Amino acid sequence: MSDMTPKMIVAELNRFVVGQDAAKRAVAVALRNRWRRQQLPADLRDEVMPRNILMLGPTGVGKTEIARRVSRIVNAPFVKVEATKYTEAGYVGRDVESMIRDLVEVSITMLHDEQIEAVREEANSAAVQILVDLLVDQLEQEAATGASADETPGEAPLSPAAKRRRTRRRNRVIEQLGRNALEEETVVIEVQPEDDPFLMPVEIITGVAPDDLPETLRDIMRASGPRRQRRRVSVAEARRILVHEEASRLVDLDAVIEQALKRVEETGVVFIDELDKTINDGEYGPDVSGEGVQRDLLPIIEGSVVPTRYGPVRTDHILFIAAGSFSAHRPSDLIPELQGRFPIRVELDSLDEDDLYAILTTPENALARQTTALLATEGVTLQLGEDGLREIAHIASEVNIRTEDIGARRLYTIVERVLEEISFDAPECAGQSFVIDAAYVLERVGDIAADDDLSNAIL
Repeated sequence: MSDMTPKMIVAELNRFVVGQDAAKRAVAVALRNRWRRQQLPADLRDEVMPRNILMLGPTGVGKTEIARRVSRIVNAPFVKVEATKYTEAGYVGRDVESMIRDLVEVSITMLHDEQIEAVREEANSAAVQILVDLLVDQLEQEAATGASADETPGEAPLSPAAKRRRTRRRNRVIEQLGRNALEEETVVIEVQPEDDPFLMPVEIITGVAPDDLPETLRDIMRASGPRRQRRRVSVAEARRILVHEEASRLVDLDAVIEQALKRVEETGVVFIDELDKTINDGEYGPDVSGEGVQRDLLPIIEGSVVPTRYGPVRTDHILFIAAGSFSAHRPSDLIPELQGRFPIRVELDSLDEDDLYAILTTPENALARQTTALLATEGVTLQLGEDGLREIAHIASEVNIRTEDIGARRLYTIVERVLEEISFDAPECAGQSFVIDAAYVLERVGDIAADDDLSNAIL
């Protein structure tokens, strides 16, 4: 993150998101400000609060995509949540503090993966030595007695000749492992059960998920649960399991948790989607707790201490990016205190025909490229002509204008409708080529697009 300037962040977003320059610039500056704050003296650093962002715009114009791409650009904990899944305290639903707990989990996972990668080479060497010992013991058992490899090797002292034979066997096994010549052989190893069957019934009986149990209680229950199990697996699978276990053993989990909590507090980013859905339409109805959700969000966004199973987390410097269509409401309909916590407002533009065509063709993950690559796996060549793509964009734009504007999501519906028959018959059409031009597009969806009732139902 330290070497990514706002221009570089915008350039990275441009690879995947069409248009919406104002939103990209606002997000880029906010992310860069996280780095700038880290360069300040400690006394001033604590006083600099993040400039939270509120993105406004119809559905399907890129709000969520910008957030999703940001999570891959910045090396910081990031979580995307839907405001509609939270409810005011006392109602059924998740409490708003759970978003911070989710952010902590993401941060720990990120940092743990980084640490695992850092010690992977050392873990791989240790795993190979364990694997060599297991394979040599297995070979000696088979050579000496022909007994099952599941039996424990004898403890009798080795003679000098036996030691030399064992050394030769080890060298041969090491050489074979080095060129992956034993990957299909089987070996017996002890593994930790991935699922803890002793903890699984807890959620059924008490309604409390195992992850929500106090750590001490979890340790006690694990101690009285099942031990490591012996499994016969291939050498390739054994290598993977052993590398993972050795890497986990080399990583200091307490240090990971401590650093992960600090990373959340200093660089965490939370994207809250559908914030406008928490605005009540009236005094009564199913959204009665909507304003309560806003009031519960307020202390977290302005700065508070959230308890987690790993320790308390301060939210003062977490960056919050909120978004919503605000088609039925305005930002001023939010409670005043919450409005003031999002000083940067960015309005995203609706997509016109040219924008929809660019979305089909320009990004690295363009829909046209995805569709062509998918059918190529069946040996089918799909030639998407410019006139065909233009017609798809034109129909999507017209249907958005006449019915509900769902932005770029309309393209997916139309493309699937156009290619429905080709996709269905693709396994039997290997080696064939199909040209998608304007005439083909009109043949497939022209009549549907012209009929408002059919458009509402199908497109």
